[in-house]
Formats: sequence, C-alpha cells, structure tokens
Amino acid sequence: MRYYKVLVSSQRFHGSEPLIYSSLEPLKARVVVSVPLQGQIVPGIVIGTASKPSFQAKNIVRQLTDEPLPPQSLALLKWLQAYYPAPLGSITAQFIPRTLGQIARQTTKKALPRPKTKALPPLTREQSSALKQINGLASKTVLLHGETGSGKTRVYLELAKHQLAIGHSVLVLTPEISLTPQLVDSFTGAFHQQVVLLHSNLTEAMRRNAWLSILESTKPLVIIGPRSALFAPIHKLGLIVVDEAHETAYKQEQAPYYQALRVASKLAALHSAQLIMGSATPSVVDYYIAKAKSIPVVRMQELAVKSNSPPTKVTVVASYDKAAFSQHHQLSDVLLTELGQTLEKGNQALIFLNRRGTARLVVCQQCGWQALCPNCELPLTYHGDTHSIRCHTCGHADKAPVHCPNCGSTKIIYKSLGTKSIVDTLVRLFPKARIQRFDTDNKKEERFEQHYERVLSGNVDILVGTQLLAKGLDLPRLSLVGVVAADTSLSFPDYIAEERTYQLLSQIIGRVGRGHQAGQAIIQTYNPDSPVITGAVKKDWESFYNQQLAERQQFMFPPFCYLLKLTCTRKTQKSAEETCFKLIEQIRELGLPIQVIGPAPSFYEKSAKGYSWQLVVKAKNRQHLVDIAKSLPSGWSYDLDPANLL
Repeated sequence: MRYYKVLVSSQRFHGSEPLIYSSLEPLKARVVVSVPLQGQIVPGIVIGTASKPSFQAKNIVRQLTDEPLPPQSLALLKWLQAYYPAPLGSITAQFIPRTLGQIARQTTKKALPRPKTKALPPLTREQSSALKQINGLASKTVLLHGETGSGKTRVYLELAKHQLAIGHSVLVLTPEISLTPQLVDSFTGAFHQQVVLLHSNLTEAMRRNAWLSILESTKPLVIIGPRSALFAPIHKLGLIVVDEAHETAYKQEQAPYYQALRVASKLAALHSAQLIMGSATPSVVDYYIAKAKSIPVVRMQELAVKSNSPPTKVTVVASYDKAAFSQHHQLSDVLLTELGQTLEKGNQALIFLNRRGTARLVVCQQCGWQALCPNCELPLTYHGDTHSIRCHTCGHADKAPVHCPNCGSTKIIYKSLGTKSIVDTLVRLFPKARIQRFDTDNKKEERFEQHYERVLSGNVDILVGTQLLAKGLDLPRLSLVGVVAADTSLSFPDYIAEERTYQLLSQIIGRVGRGHQAGQAIIQTYNPDSPVITGAVKKDWESFYNQQLAERQQFMFPPFCYLLKLTCTRKTQKSAEETCFKLIEQIRELGLPIQVIGPAPSFYEKSAKGYSWQLVVKAKNRQHLVDIAKSLPSGWSYDLDPANLL
C-alpha cells in the first residue's frame, strides 16, 4: 500500500494542509485523482508521497488525468494560499473543474466557429513604435496605456504571433465574458493555431473538455477567458495579456478574494513569461506602482483606423435643466433628436446606464448639490426606512435634508433609474427600432455573447446596457452613445467612485469615433462642471490621475496603504455593532501599526441572514493585514485588497 498527500478540491474542506490517502497503484506527483471527502467524491491533486499514517487512510478512488499539472500551477496554488489566505479546499477548486470526474469525455470535439483566416492589417506607425519599445525592453512586464481605438488588440496579436512561432502558449484575459466573441474572432481569424475558450458560461462538459485539451496539448495554444482562465493548466506559457486591466471585474468576490492582475503577475514570473497590461484608463494604483517600480509604460494615442471624420462630438446636458427634458424626464431632447437622426441614417446607437443605479441619489435638482460625508468627502447613501443619510465607510449619519444647504431649494431627489424602464420608453418613442437590452438580468439566450454577430452586422438598432457594453467593443456601425445618468457611479460611498466614473465615461465615449464614421456622445449629468466629468470628456487622464493621487495621499487610501475589509452578519443591528467593537479591541491587542475605520453598516446592510456591519483596516505593511485575517474569530469574513469598500 502506498500513501499520498492530496490537495482536495472542495468548498466544504476548510483545512490548511493536504490530506493523506492510500493507493495500491503508484502515482505521479501533480496528477489529478478523485477521493472520498465527507460522504462525497471530489477531485484532488497529488502533491507527493507520505508516510503511513496512524489512522486508517481512505483509498484514492481513481486517477483522472494521465498528464501531471504544470509545476507552475502548484507553485501558484502555494503562493495564492499565502497571499490571499483562504481555506485550502477553496483555493484548490480554482485549479480543477468541479465535474472533472463526473462527466464522460466527449469523443468528438465541437470546434469553435472559425472565421476565414485573413491577413492581419498593416501595423500603424504608432503600433510599430509600441512593439519596438516592448520588444526592446529588459522588463517583461509592460503597461500598455493606449487610448480607445488606438489598436491595442493589434499589438496583442503581433506579440502572440511571435510567442506561438517559438512554441509558447498565450493567455488572453478579458474582464467580461461578453467580450470573448470579439477576441476569439480576432485570434482565430489571424492564426491557424488552436484557440481555446474557457469561461463559466460554457456547459460543464465543454469546460471539462477545454481544460483537458489545455493540459494534454503538445502544441502552443491561445487561451481566452475571464480571470478564472489564470488557473488553466498551461505548459510553456510565453505571454499573458490582461486586456482592460483597470476593470474591477478582475477582482474575485468570493474566497479566495484574489485580484487577477496580481495573480497574473505571479504566474508570468513563474513561467518567465511576458505580461502586458492594456488599458485606456489605467487604475490609479496600477499606474502609481508602475512608476514606483520602474515598470515601463508604453503610450498609444492615435486612432488605428485612419479617416477624415471629425473627432467625436461630446455634448454635456445638465440633468437639472428641465427645459432640456421637455419630451421625457429621463431622456433629454438633444438625445432623442440625435437618436432619431441616427436611426434614419441606418446607424447604431448605444444607451448606457450603470447597472449599479439602484443606489439612491441625494441631489438637488436646482443646483446639482450632492450630499457628501464631512469626514470622508464620499457620497452619503439615503435610507428610506429611517429617512436618513449615512456614510458606509466611517459611519457618519444625519437626517435626510429637506432643503438644499447650497441654494435653499426643496427640490431634493431620492431616486434611481433602470435599464428596463429605458427600454420601455424607447420602444414607445421609436416603435420601428430593433432594441435590445444587455445587462446582468439577461437570461442565457439573451446574453451579449449570444448576439454578438447580430449586433456586429447591424441587426440591432439601439443597444441599451450597463458596464459590459462600455468596454472593449469595436462596432463599426455605432455612431451615437448616450449616457443617461453619468452621476450614478459618483453617488457610491466609496473612495474609488470618482475613478470608476472617469473610467466608465472614458470607455463609453470611446465606443464611437474609432475611425469608422463620425461619432457623437451625449452625457446627461447633474454635475456638468465636475472635474471627473470634464476630465473624461477632454481625455485629460494625467490631470485626473494627479488629482486623485493627491486625495488618496491626504486621506490615506491605496496606493499609499493596503486595505482589509472585515464583515460580520448578526440578527440585529445592535449585535452586529457590538461584535465589531469587540473585534476592534482584539485587533488593537495585536499591537500592529494599523488604522481601523468604523464600525459602519455594510452598503447592503440587511439580508435574509440579518444585518451586516463592517470594519476597514489600513496598513502600510500588507503582512499585518494577512496576520489579522488569519487570526479572525469565527463568524467574520474578510477581503484583502478589496476592489471597493461597499
């Protein structure tokens, strides 16, 4: 009888060490097996032999893979456990398909629909310059800061072409599954190499087969997918591309709470691979770190598609100007007029409304004043049940205003908009238009990736949607973009609210004016003079970055510290608050140089489980936060390097 240490892949396993199982047959290290665990059969990774234990070890059921996982996968798993502490079962589950041993493998593979192979378009002068810079650098990590429409994907393709030619595989990450069809189209149209798509919207059998094809491949591949594709068993990885690297969707919102860009950096180091972080609007933190660590920043500002069309015309409409909304209270006259003209020309229009518009806005319709926290200068949230406004970062609370403190007006609004109501309005106003909504409420058959070809060919006249339509898409027929409520993301009580607003506006404006035809963007906002709005309209990223950096330094937010968000849920508000104060005392007893903010109710305070309250811990040394996370009492959840503090 032989004994082996096995990392079990199960959310039910909360231990931090491998388990010992027995086997009659010899097994190689890093092969995947199925093992019994708590009455279930789950997959696991053999990491080595073990001495005979003092207890009766359970038998390994069977071996699931002949090919061992790459050694880099195991090294990444070990690093992940230390950097983003979480139960070992949850971490191991990132690396193995859940149903690896439960679904029979298909004997015939269903190939991805391949467009006709076509020659890559000639590189523009700026693209050639960017490639020359990247290839001439000693650093393997590069931040590609390219404006929307500058052709970053063309640069990715050229870099991938070189890696495939020397026998190395390529991993291309995208923040949204909806963007995968466009990337698959670009890569399969450019190469004869096999492209593997890997994401959670595939069937279990398709994901399993894709994963196995990556593990068993002897030829270089192009793997395309969201953040989960980082854990695919890729051999000889030569290039990782993180497209739209600024997107918060790269943050995992359940254990382990990893940031995909940080994991990509570690994976690239393990493979000695090139890492390209592409973005038109790099995050403040990433840009600061790039400068601080001398990571090269390659700039691209010219349109890749040359045309005689004028620059995108951007019109800002003050939402409090009722004269500008004579036809409809949500859609301005100029937007409706331009919509009609766009449809007459046979072009496409995109109406954008941030999905997170369920947050209550507390603004004055007369002058645009907005309720802000006096301590954090972050937007206050309206609570209808108590008619109060509250900061969900520091806990400051006050009565909801009856009069505007700025102009004295009683026209204070507490409302939000939704994509469905926008669609209903457009259907009524433009009955002949083909209108389609794309957001997270879509059923599987309604998702954007299922309708990409229809949209691209012009069979949809008006697209109505949320953040997933704001990034990365290149639709040649699109000539008009309308932003219904540019202030929506500004209303969130979070230190990154302004940054997210700037990024979203920049990205959505960048969907038009890409050289295909003249573009126009109409921005509706209660804050037309906001430096965030004006900065995005003028594409003045440098000024916005410097202003944000100064504010972050003043109030000590990243990149000038690390953050840890701690959350507890109790049956009553009082119990939740008391639990927070008790933990604060326990944390202070550790004697660490940290700052604790709160307690305060979580942004989504009430749920079926009770009331959720949170603490935010700041530290200059990230290890101090790791130590706190590891020492938490039961009943607490934690998020290291949170994407937001909501």
